[in-house]
Amino acid sequence: MEETNIKNYLTTTVLNNFIDKEQYLPEGNLSANLIFNQNARNNVYRVMKMKLATCQSFTFAVAFITHDGLSQFLTVLADLKKAGIKGRILTSTYLYFNKPEAFRSLMKIDNVEVRIFNERDENGNVLPFHAKGYVFDYGEYHSVVIGSSNLTSNALLKNYEWNLNVNSLENAEITEQIRLQIEDEWNKSIPLTQEWLDLYKIKYNNNNFEQNNPIVEEKDQLNKQIEPNKMQAAALAELDSFRKDGKDKALIISATGTGKTYLGAFDVRKYQPKRFLFVVHREQILEKAMHAFHRVIGGDISEYGIYSGNRQDGLDAKYVFATVQTLSREDNLHKFRPDEFDYILYDEAHHLAAAQHQRVFNYFQPRFCLGMTATPERMDDYNIFQLFDYQIAYEIRLEDALKAQLLCPFHYYGVEDYVYQNELIGDKSSLKRLVSEKRVDYIIQQTEYYGYSGDVLHGLIFCSSVEEAKTLAKIMTAKGYPSRCLSGEDSPETRAQVAKELEDGKIKYILTVDIFNEGVDIPCINQVVFLRTTQSSIVFIQQLGRGLRKYSAKSYLTVIDFIGNYANNYLIPVALSGDKTHNKDNVRDNVDLDPIVDVSVINFTQVAKEQIYRSIKNKNMTNLLELRKEFQLEKMRLGHTPSMYELQRDSIDSQVIADKFKNYVKFLADMKQDVPDFSDYELKVLTFLTFVLVNGKRKHELLLLEALLEKGKLLEAEYQKIIADNNCYFDSHVEKSIDQILTLAFYERNSLPNKDSFGGRSLIKHDNGEYQFDRQLAGVLKGDFLAFFEDVVKTGLLRSQQYDSDRLFTIGKRYSRTDACRILNWDKIVPGLNIGGYKFDEDHQNCAIFVTYDKHDGASLNYPDRFISQSVLNMYSKVKRNLDSKDIKLFADKNYDLHLFIQKSDDDQASFIYLGTCSGMRESFKPHSMKVIKGNQTKTESVVSMNLKLDTPVDLDTYYMLTKIKY
Repeated sequence: MEETNIKNYLTTTVLNNFIDKEQYLPEGNLSANLIFNQNARNNVYRVMKMKLATCQSFTFAVAFITHDGLSQFLTVLADLKKAGIKGRILTSTYLYFNKPEAFRSLMKIDNVEVRIFNERDENGNVLPFHAKGYVFDYGEYHSVVIGSSNLTSNALLKNYEWNLNVNSLENAEITEQIRLQIEDEWNKSIPLTQEWLDLYKIKYNNNNFEQNNPIVEEKDQLNKQIEPNKMQAAALAELDSFRKDGKDKALIISATGTGKTYLGAFDVRKYQPKRFLFVVHREQILEKAMHAFHRVIGGDISEYGIYSGNRQDGLDAKYVFATVQTLSREDNLHKFRPDEFDYILYDEAHHLAAAQHQRVFNYFQPRFCLGMTATPERMDDYNIFQLFDYQIAYEIRLEDALKAQLLCPFHYYGVEDYVYQNELIGDKSSLKRLVSEKRVDYIIQQTEYYGYSGDVLHGLIFCSSVEEAKTLAKIMTAKGYPSRCLSGEDSPETRAQVAKELEDGKIKYILTVDIFNEGVDIPCINQVVFLRTTQSSIVFIQQLGRGLRKYSAKSYLTVIDFIGNYANNYLIPVALSGDKTHNKDNVRDNVDLDPIVDVSVINFTQVAKEQIYRSIKNKNMTNLLELRKEFQLEKMRLGHTPSMYELQRDSIDSQVIADKFKNYVKFLADMKQDVPDFSDYELKVLTFLTFVLVNGKRKHELLLLEALLEKGKLLEAEYQKIIADNNCYFDSHVEKSIDQILTLAFYERNSLPNKDSFGGRSLIKHDNGEYQFDRQLAGVLKGDFLAFFEDVVKTGLLRSQQYDSDRLFTIGKRYSRTDACRILNWDKIVPGLNIGGYKFDEDHQNCAIFVTYDKHDGASLNYPDRFISQSVLNMYSKVKRNLDSKDIKLFADKNYDLHLFIQKSDDDQASFIYLGTCSGMRESFKPHSMKVIKGNQTKTESVVSMNLKLDTPVDLDTYYMLTKIKY
């Protein structure tokens, strides 16, 4: 923005903010505003991150800093360092709140100068420093955030905080006051050095200051009464209900670290079995499990026994804890009667596919059998669900467990791997490159930079091969990071010994490939490092889970994922979000938004993000092999062929089915399932329902079809009541549009798609104030076809819950050009080429505007569309336009509703994000000349640029994604 524009924007903004918001409408993004955490999309963290990522320099004056608060911005600060942007932080020792680890972390940020407040009173005592101010320099202007938020995780994400954001030119009074005050305090402060930190550690320890820490290690609570947590209480109620219904089996699916062992103990205590058996596949789990049960159930410890290769005291115990390896041997197994135990619990139940487990499972006949697992989905197609009669008593996945605060929060950092001679580590990198000294130095540098919670490092590194793990362990040990490698070759005793060395702080890292995926419990782990491509989202979550157990000496887990040039990078956002939809837009959005779950935050450096975007772009996420795998998992889970509704609810997005297969019959056939023999007309009707309506972006047609399926006929008044009851917008234009869609009049014979591809006949008859099905359709609505018809309608209504039903479009959701034509109530479908960048419909006095923000090189028209602010987009018209052109005048016509849709680049294909309604700012309209490339010829055409003012400012995540990140 030019300086004159900045002055004009600020002048209007001040008048709007402090005089009259109706009379003065600000154009730029410079309004004063309140920042608070209850605004989930524009909370303190997101605003600060956005400002930091786009500034030219910054100064923070903040009393309290925690490592977990600072760590939220480490990837942004790393990107700023690459761009040569520096900053300053002034903080304090007030109340000894700031732990030494916070200062230790600050010292590792090369592009930030840190000083300690040191102004003293007449007696020489340091004055209390309680400031909370953040100043961002944008060259042309300054942005200041002042309020209640310290640089702590809770202040940034959870606490009820008030912060005022104001913007001004450098010579403004408010900016001058803040700048002079900060400079005065800065000049009186002292630099943060290692010598100062060493002295501070002594003072800190002498003051014996400890922050309240909600993360509690289970072993610290040994003398306290154990009570079920929220998840356990709900699961126990479900198990009790199962048994009352006569069910003798159940499966509990619960994320690692959420207390499955204690849950089992609580249920056994309630059941009061005459004899109980606990079966597990690893001996080292038995001792801890047995003592957990004893804590909950009580009684004489002699009633508890272990039956394993090393101990046989469980033969006559009431509560037997056995390894499957020992129990499955024929001579050992037959030491017990088949009905010996009236309650059996299988821990890590997904291992029941193994022959040893099957031998045990099939031999015993308990009155009740419980299976517990964090990952029931197996990659070998074995159906664990079937073993438990598809009876899932309770399920809690990673995101739910984090929200319920059952797990330790984590800070995930996706950083680019080592680059050598402009080549990023990738799928084909040799062992020599993977273990080169420079790469090891780079790994250590990143692990030091992103750090860990607590005073002692307890790290776990996952490598791509055993050879890499062994070599890296030796090199890292030589560089001052004592490390051990563990592989499948190591005995259980060796693994236990090395784990103990990590817990005791004798080593810093354990390096492995995949033996730590499950069954390993080292709560002290405070840093998990991934040095390999993600092959499976299941394995990714298993390995992440190694560090998510709560522990008194850590408040969060640091996760550092070194992202190289890997084809499977798309699996990272899939794993972190738990997304099973196979919808590229969803996966891409999960990267764009840097998701937050409670105080767990996911961040990527810009280069790492670009690697993931590239992987998503190149990956066919709807290839038959991947879809069949997902489909089979759902089929195993349900115990029957899933309906489209069930897939939409739990996994594959129906939009994917619509786009790739057109209808669910074709999808099932390609999944190698038996399908009914439908007529050509029936298939075309199902294609129409799936291709047009199942996306749920307008639920009106679906509600009408649902009502007709139930009643056969429907009066207009009855339908309008249904519309009102569902809080749907409705007027005469909508009513006509619904008729146009369901009679197929919207789809002309020369359109694409056309009415013939949808059966050629109307689906409904609407006359004399009454709706009913078309005669031919009514005649076939029975049997299998009726079931498929109902399934599509039900699926579309389920998917419609993603959208606001009381308005045309939902801000932030994605739409195609065809979606816009239908939802704007246009009389017919308009091909995308005819819409171009925008299309006015005079009958309905609306316009759909489609903007691709980053055009590919070589585009015939490279419009320089750009955001001036979160509220203003500068856009260019179609060619051969001037200020007197009809459509240019319509942009300033207040009688027209302008709807703005935008996509980052052509990689988004047909998908555009809806940003809301806008209006043309007439005084901004300017004529221009633009070069147009057609074949080998280039000619100059006239265009008009204009500013569009959005009625709803673009949320920060979307704005940052569109304006900052290139992919």
